[in-house]
Amino acid sequence: MDNYFNTWSQLHGGAQVKGVVKVWLTIAYKAARTLTKLKVRPNAITLLGLLFAVATWRFAHSWFSALLIIFSLIFDGLDGSLAILQNVTSKTGAVIDSVVDRISEFFWALALVAIGANWAVVFAAVALASSQEYLRARAGGLGLTQIGVVSIAERPVRAIITAIALLSIHSSLKLVNGLAIIWLLIQFFAFVQVSKSAKARLLS
Repeated sequence: MDNYFNTWSQLHGGAQVKGVVKVWLTIAYKAARTLTKLKVRPNAITLLGLLFAVATWRFAHSWFSALLIIFSLIFDGLDGSLAILQNVTSKTGAVIDSVVDRISEFFWALALVAIGANWAVVFAAVALASSQEYLRARAGGLGLTQIGVVSIAERPVRAIITAIALLSIHSSLKLVNGLAIIWLLIQFFAFVQVSKSAKARLLS
């Protein structure tokens, strides 16, 4: 499993495998082993993640929409683990995965808007999230292999905020716009966090 952790870290800019990240990767490793035995390919899992993201938007007002976005997130994490175990990681695969991630998050954002979140706030947060990921990718293109800082607004955080918002519409709580603003704020600080890390690496 150490080789799996090391490969994942290398593919994610030297991000440290510890804490919640290590727990998730351990779960993903076990699930990926089962999927490998069933001869499931990484691209199929990537597609499923996207389909669940689209379904999250399509059924945003349904009580099960929060489950859909969690499934979208889970499948997104599994495709990379599956690619590592099957030894089919590639730059092309990484680009496809990254593009699908951004498309999936766009549908998450549409789901938030569909349930009443202010569209300007939501898409400002999306723009910052996309800029954060672009900065990581650009830094990797410049050879900064240790830009893998785990920010306070990674994809799991963004998915959880959206899931809570989706659940809140079925209660007396009015959390949608408040959660959208919280996402925007923490996304801003996350972008600054990644920017500082990239700058430090450039100057080192």
